[in-house]
Amino acid sequence: MAVSKNVTVIPAIRRVGYINNSESKPKTRVAAYCRVSTDSDEQASSYEVQIAHYTDFIKKNSEWEFAGIFADDGITGTNTKKREEFNRMIEECMAGNIDMIITKSISRFARNTLDCVRP
Repeated sequence: MAVSKNVTVIPAIRRVGYINNSESKPKTRVAAYCRVSTDSDEQASSYEVQIAHYTDFIKKNSEWEFAGIFADDGITGTNTKKREEFNRMIEECMAGNIDMIITKSISRFARNTLDCVRP
């Protein structure tokens, strides 16, 4: 590139925190899984609190896209056969619609490790 005496070339410097639209990465699609194992009043309130908390938590993160709340009420975590929402969530993951799942604890997700890591 030819540079004349009257032109000063100032190279571009990437600024911290600046993202060019052509370089922006897609948001992480995040879902939450909530489960309580009994129908008691105490557990019911925990269930509602979990749903409200994770909905708010996901939506407040600017790098995340809300991919839904999946919740099974009054269902045991010992297997996944009767956990309709859990199975629907896994199907959404397999379809490529969810990138990350958050949950209260691993025991809410699955008590059986094989259910937790199944393909």
